Amino acid sequence: MLEEKMDQVEEERPAPLGIKLGSTRTIVAESQEEGVKTHDTLTCLATYEDVLTGDQRIIYGEEAAYEYPDEVQFMLRTGLPEDETQAEATAMFFDSVVKATNTPSDSVVVYAIPAINNERGLSNLAEVLEESGVGEHLIRSYPESLCGSVPVFGDELDAIGRIFIAINFGSTNLGACVYRRGEQLSRFATGAIAGNEVDRWIANYVEEETQGRVNIDQTTAREYKEQHGDFNNFEPFTDIIQQPGGGTHEYTIERSVMDALDRYVDDAIDEIANTFLPQLANDYMKVYKHTLQEPIVLTGGMACIPGLVETFEERLSKELEHDIVVKAPDDPVTAAARGAHRIAERFVEEGRY
Repeated sequence: MLEEKMDQVEEERPAPLGIKLGSTRTIVAESQEEGVKTHDTLTCLATYEDVLTGDQRIIYGEEAAYEYPDEVQFMLRTGLPEDETQAEATAMFFDSVVKATNTPSDSVVVYAIPAINNERGLSNLAEVLEESGVGEHLIRSYPESLCGSVPVFGDELDAIGRIFIAINFGSTNLGACVYRRGEQLSRFATGAIAGNEVDRWIANYVEEETQGRVNIDQTTAREYKEQHGDFNNFEPFTDIIQQPGGGTHEYTIERSVMDALDRYVDDAIDEIANTFLPQLANDYMKVYKHTLQEPIVLTGGMACIPGLVETFEERLSKELEHDIVVKAPDDPVTAAARGAHRIAERFVEEGRY
């Protein structure tokens, strides 16, 4: 009888969810029998008219980007919905994701959100999340880099009890801060060094490398970065474009992708070593000394580039003339959502909802 009551209580618990509404990708992490499952999609949508009914229909994610490349809307390119129009589009997108993934409303939800000083954007995002229909029992938000750091330090939320530096290599900005038992100290962010900027640099470098014969858009540049970027073992690759007057042109890329990625790492090190760390030392000298003895956690989608973490560690150590240890989560793309899910699990386990 007691076991039956305990099973009943267990069944009545809300579902823990971890969600990251990212500028490029949106991830939903949920519990299943085999473990944590993640749903991953591009953060974009397009609308079209149903030829039978005349109604407006919504298509999102990879399908929207592939089928409507000229009309697709990436509503969170800056990381947050900046105005009412973007907020409405974000709400439509997220509602579509929730329905498609059968995300339960009877849930405790932790969102991984950008650490950006943008009150209006954060307010718009908060409104979208609160009206989404999920998280009936509890909704909490934590910085993306903190959530992304959780898998690095283990399943028991050790990251919440530590003092460490987290650097987020995201699509829209380079961000850094110190976490002291979950509290953010000495935050830093710049949009001049970002994954989206790397895409623009690659497009420019491709034009230069091909002496102006090839012009690619930033979507293609991003695909080059994700498919071919590799600090360990980059290999030149060929591609083919359709010529305006007819026919095709085959070209080989030998430098453009890695030139852009090298520039990204060097610029990031310059900002971290010469702006963020001096700021941290000035504000919290003891914390600064402590964190340099601890692993620095690298989060964000750019950390997926093979060899980037090791290259950053080597070059930052050289710049500081001090041996630095840099770690990144397995699968950085989903890490923030998985970390948020673990925090949501803790709320459910402790009945704090």
